Amino acid sequence: MISANEWWKIIGNYNIAIFPAQIILHLVAVIITVYFVLRSKKEANIVLKAFFAFNFAWIGIIFFIIFGTGLSMNYLSAFLFILVACFFGADIFRKRIEFQLPGKNYEKMVMTVLLVVISCYPFIGFLFGHQFPRMIFLGVFPCSTTALALTFLAFSVPKIDLKPYILLLIWAIPFPIFIQIPQFGVYEDAIMLSTGIVALITLILNREKLSRKNLF
Repeated sequence: MISANEWWKIIGNYNIAIFPAQIILHLVAVIITVYFVLRSKKEANIVLKAFFAFNFAWIGIIFFIIFGTGLSMNYLSAFLFILVACFFGADIFRKRIEFQLPGKNYEKMVMTVLLVVISCYPFIGFLFGHQFPRMIFLGVFPCSTTALALTFLAFSVPKIDLKPYILLLIWAIPFPIFIQIPQFGVYEDAIMLSTGIVALITLILNREKLSRKNLF
C-alpha cells in the first residue's frame, strides 16, 4: 500500500497533466445535472447516460491505466469502471434505466442536498486543506463520479439496471471506510460514502419491486 503523500502526488500529477479538462468536465456535470432537474425527460436521460459512459471510460483508461500505475489494484479498478461505462453506454439503446425525479417531497429534498454537495466536491476538499492540484473533480475521478451516478440511480429505483448499481455500490461503501479516509485523508469521500449508504438503503427497501429483468 502506498503512503498518503504518494497517493496525493499521483492525484496532483494527474490534475496537472489533464488541465483544464477536469474543470470543463466538472462544469459539464453540473450543467447536465441542472438540465436533468429542469427537464427530466427522454433527452435528459440520453445525455446523462452518454455522460456517465464517457466519464467512467475516461476514469478507467486515463486515470487508472495511464496515470494510476502506482495505485493498488489499478487494472482491476480500471476494468470495473470500463465495465460500468459499457453498461451506461449500452443502456442508451436498451433503455433499462430511466432516470427520474422522486415523487415524494422528502426524497426530492434528500436528492437535491446530495446533488448540491456532490457538485461542491472540490470546494469541500479545499475546506480540508486540499488545494489544487490535489483536488477531486467530477467526471475525471472515480469517487466523485460514482457519488453522482449512484444518486441518480438510487432515486430512479426500480427503473434501473442492477449491474452498474451494484458495481458502484461495491466501490462507494467499503473504500472510503477502510482506505480513502483513514489511510489517505480524503475526507471529502465521506460524500461518496453517504450516497452509497442512501443507495444501499434504497435498494433494500425496494427489493420487492425489483425483478430478474433489472439484472439481466
